[in-house]
Amino acid sequence: MFQRLTATGLSLACLIDRATSLLGRSVAWLTLLMVLLTCAVVLLRYGFDIGATATQELILYAHSLVFLGAAAWALQRDAHVRVDIFFRRLQQRGKALVDLTGSLLFLLPMCLFLAYNCWDYVGMSWQRQERSADAGGLPWVYLHKSFILLLVASLLLQAVAQILKTLAVLSGVRPGHLPASHEEHL
Repeated sequence: MFQRLTATGLSLACLIDRATSLLGRSVAWLTLLMVLLTCAVVLLRYGFDIGATATQELILYAHSLVFLGAAAWALQRDAHVRVDIFFRRLQQRGKALVDLTGSLLFLLPMCLFLAYNCWDYVGMSWQRQERSADAGGLPWVYLHKSFILLLVASLLLQAVAQILKTLAVLSGVRPGHLPASHEEHL
């Protein structure tokens, strides 16, 4: 029975991993846009003495989307910051216990805390249809603030996937026993 639940959980984890990967890979391309826009801003300002407030704000929006949109992808790929003094010496089961404990005690509560504290902040911005305070700035500050909710949602989903995968490891399901689509994520 538990093996079947674990298999179902792994299928859900795989689906979440695919969505997280798609989001992360998509927003990663914004770094190229940021470089090009920054070059354009510099060229306009110093070459033609033209200000580009909206373009500068667009760079800021892209930067926040890269950071907030790719956080769950970094977690999925194990590219986040980890104190690795003891972790690297642990066996697969010990690593799964550490990951499970970290997800349950730190990641999930942090996501819920962020969701609770930013919901009104973002909602008020939408209610006001908040715009840039700078002349020539972008009229979508409320969208920019909504990126925080993207962070919360994607991290919450990835936390669920991480928990499901660690439970599979702890229950004795090994990556060698999983379909190939699951192996890359464990």
